[in-house]
Amino acid sequence: MMRLLPWEYAVRNLGRAPLRMALSMGGCGIVVLLVLASVGFVRGMQKSLTFSGGTDNVILLSAGSEESIERSEIDGSIAGTAAASISGIRERLGVKYISPEFHAAPLVYLERNSPERYMALMRGIRPEAFLVHPQVRIVEGHAPGTGEILVGHLAATRMGVPNESLEVGKQLWFDNRAWTVAGHFEAPGTVMEAEIWIPLTDLQIAMKRESKFSCVIMTLGSAELGDVQEFVKRRPDLELVAFREADYYGKLMTFFRPVQTMVWIATVLLAMGGLLGGLNTMYAAFASRVRELGSLQALGFKRRAIVLSLVQESVLTAVVGTLIAAVIGLALLNGVGVRFSMGAFRLMIDAPALATGFAAGAGLGLLGALPPAWRCLRMPIPDALKSA
Repeated sequence: MMRLLPWEYAVRNLGRAPLRMALSMGGCGIVVLLVLASVGFVRGMQKSLTFSGGTDNVILLSAGSEESIERSEIDGSIAGTAAASISGIRERLGVKYISPEFHAAPLVYLERNSPERYMALMRGIRPEAFLVHPQVRIVEGHAPGTGEILVGHLAATRMGVPNESLEVGKQLWFDNRAWTVAGHFEAPGTVMEAEIWIPLTDLQIAMKRESKFSCVIMTLGSAELGDVQEFVKRRPDLELVAFREADYYGKLMTFFRPVQTMVWIATVLLAMGGLLGGLNTMYAAFASRVRELGSLQALGFKRRAIVLSLVQESVLTAVVGTLIAAVIGLALLNGVGVRFSMGAFRLMIDAPALATGFAAGAGLGLLGALPPAWRCLRMPIPDALKSA
């Protein structure tokens, strides 16, 4: 049976060169932090697109605009026609869960005649929108009235302005008039948090679309998707398509998959760079211990046992660096808003992200130790004992 070096030997060796240990931990921690940021980016985007669409919601769009609500234009009478023609739509106190909506992305100003303008994602709504979108909850202020807007928690991030610019009582300018912030809402894990909600009629007038909607969203009760699709087929003159709201955001997730792939590729390249840096550090560290390694072999320890001890040192250093990176990631990265074309979302440092980070850290510790350890141990014992 192969005799192994004591675990304490590997632990004590970490304190022999504090600066080298700190640099190794820092290098591994930086790589793991980048991995956490990348995985948090992908997880946050996936969650925002997955949870934005209600499972019981069906969306009506104009034919040919299945991948973009902003391009869709449907007649303003369709909401009433659908409510009268489709039975089984969810109701509460006689109010049907049908929300006609208008989506737009106008350029807005923080101050009148300001040279700086920002693109905002706006959704024109009626009160029924809060029934159809139960994820939305007003946390400050009140629902918007005429000349007022309701701001999502990530709207400032999407616009690229400080949060203080959109506090309750502040004003935004577009369509040559001021709009007062009436309140704030949250919709955790959805793209709606990056939007500004405004009374439907006000936005239609501002965008010169008085008789047009972008879509109609309804929540099914006893009805099924097939009932809505049958209504669409019976009215070809309306030129509509109907599908689940969750499927719409699922298509968007497919559209943004190349972006996620690029993030993963960048993460792998960064990890490879960190691995090469770790190899250089380990080569320098083990090269100064050639005589020590030769002495261990002279005492009867197998090369495999010595390699295992060196790997223990490396992995332990990497794990400590990974723990530090995980704490920093949870404190500084988790929940940070990120802009993208659909709006904004929050980085999500959850259990899968942490597991990926720990796997990356352990892998760096393992792969970073094996090549330099094996190279140093290939030297004959007499030469190793005579080395400086």
